[in-house]
Amino acid sequence: MLHRTLLTAAAIALPAAAFAQDAGTFTLPDLPYAADALEPAISAQTMELHHGKHHQTYVDNLNKAIAAGDAPADLPIEDLVARAGTFTPAIRNNAGGHWNHSFFWESMAPADGRGEMSAELTQAIDTAFGSADEFKAAFEKAGADRFGSGWVWLIVNDQDQLEITSTPNQDNPLMDVAETQGTPILGNDVWEHAYYLTYNNRRAEYLSTWWEVVNWTKVSERYDEALAE
Repeated sequence: MLHRTLLTAAAIALPAAAFAQDAGTFTLPDLPYAADALEPAISAQTMELHHGKHHQTYVDNLNKAIAAGDAPADLPIEDLVARAGTFTPAIRNNAGGHWNHSFFWESMAPADGRGEMSAELTQAIDTAFGSADEFKAAFEKAGADRFGSGWVWLIVNDQDQLEITSTPNQDNPLMDVAETQGTPILGNDVWEHAYYLTYNNRRAEYLSTWWEVVNWTKVSERYDEALAE
């Protein structure tokens, strides 16, 4: 039986257009801004490589795995992600890669589209972490401490509380295999391809600079949606 909470969370976290699918064929969503819109924090070259090459590869390999019979062709991405532990590694890794990156692009915005944390999100962060600065420090530490490749997340847990967690590879907190489950409202990619062209091995610098491009309007909307599940 599907985990209803995880399926609902996966469905509300992104607009449906991010996961266009026709007869089992997923497609790469367009970036919601120009490739150079996040400079200097994230370079146009990094965005072009990350979106056009890496994300496209996850989409292509997911479609190949479905065509090979690794998962039913009619399952939406939220089912593939929520039930990742029941499918082959090819489905788990590539469905996760597709979902995570689609979520990631929406988590960032150019300067005129970032907004600020809502009052409700600000209060929740203060309650959970003490202050916005303490939250950011804890989030950066979790990202820096993730060994190898993976992601760092801010989630709403099953107690409607904010929590920071990280996942390896292309896993995410919506998966049945996740050590800590919940609804992601913010996530940062700490694979080297997300930052190496600009920051080389300085992951901590990338994590601290990344706040300059976070779309707080979108994160606040996700927080409201998570509470409304």
